[in-house]
Formats: sequence, structure tokens, C-alpha cells
Amino acid sequence: MSRPPQPPSFWIGNALLGLSLVLLMFLGSLWEALGAGAMVLWMAVAGVGMYFLMKDKGPGSNLPD
Repeated sequence: MSRPPQPPSFWIGNALLGLSLVLLMFLGSLWEALGAGAMVLWMAVAGVGMYFLMKDKGPGSNLPD
């Protein structure tokens, strides 16, 4: 059984979450440069990444509720 390829939104979401991880590792120096804007930037990148990742949840269940 071959699985269908992942949609582009899945890879965009993963890339943005990777970027948010890098931002989190350098949050101290970003905080010195941007102040509270560094935390807002991190939250925005992580939130948009989660949006793209969860945009396509895959096939729905065919089981009755």
C-alpha cells in the first residue's frame, strides 16, 4: 500500500515550526534586539506553522459516532 504524498501545506507547516524552534533557541538575543516583539514574532510563526500543519488532517473516519 502506498500512501499519497503529503500536501504542500504540511511541508510549509513543518518549515515554519522548524523556524520557530530556531527563533526559540535565539530568543535571548532576539529579546535584546526586539524586546517583547521577539515573543510576539515567535508566537506568530509557531501559530501559523500549526495552522498549516493542521490544515489537512487527512482522511476522516468512516466509523459511526
